[in-house]
Amino acid sequence: MRQIILDTETTGLDPNQGHRIIEFAGLEMINRKLTGRSLHLYMHPEREIDPDAERVHGISLDFLADKPKFKQVADQIVEFIGDAELIIHNAPFDVGFINAEFERLGIEPVATLCSGVVDTLFMARDTFPGKRNSLDALCDRFEIDRSNRTLHGALIDCELLSEVYLALTRGQDSLVMDIEVDTGVGAGLGLAFERKPLLVKRANEAELAVHDGYLNDLDKAVKGQCLWRAMENPAPVEGAA
Repeated sequence: MRQIILDTETTGLDPNQGHRIIEFAGLEMINRKLTGRSLHLYMHPEREIDPDAERVHGISLDFLADKPKFKQVADQIVEFIGDAELIIHNAPFDVGFINAEFERLGIEPVATLCSGVVDTLFMARDTFPGKRNSLDALCDRFEIDRSNRTLHGALIDCELLSEVYLALTRGQDSLVMDIEVDTGVGAGLGLAFERKPLLVKRANEAELAVHDGYLNDLDKAVKGQCLWRAMENPAPVEGAA
């Protein structure tokens, strides 16, 4: 499975209003491991950059003054992403811009060139409904270091997204356990299974207080001691020392 972790930065939010790509980054991943192959390009957009967009990514038109236009690097992008599955956070945004650039040059759209698109924002919303699922929020949730990310940038966002994607999809591999032959005690069973220690997360004081309040309500409802408290504090057995 060849995949490309992909991100772009643009002059604005809507390609239908003439906004253009100014930065493209992609990292190649094969069998869930980064290969070290990447493509990172800056492009002159042939138009102004919206101030709001520049505040997000920090890329100025002056910086792009000597950079190639998209049409000069389009073949590199097509060759790099061709036949791969793209992994993108908020895929409709980036794919919309790439398709708009391709259409100007008569190049086939992403859906034709690539084997598929995975939207990690959609995955995250499905996994964590009702929670913030920005790239920053997911990095915090999965404890991924983003201290070097002071501004949005396509390359660093790809690096972070690769870790987020692996964290989001790690459960898909959890059913596959490492198996080795047991040559010691219990060899008659034939196999030994290795499992990582389970993470135990203790309730905090606020959560314990809410739980206690819920048990109080149950006590009132049953006009005595609810089953949970009876199990926590069993009555002494007659005759026990």
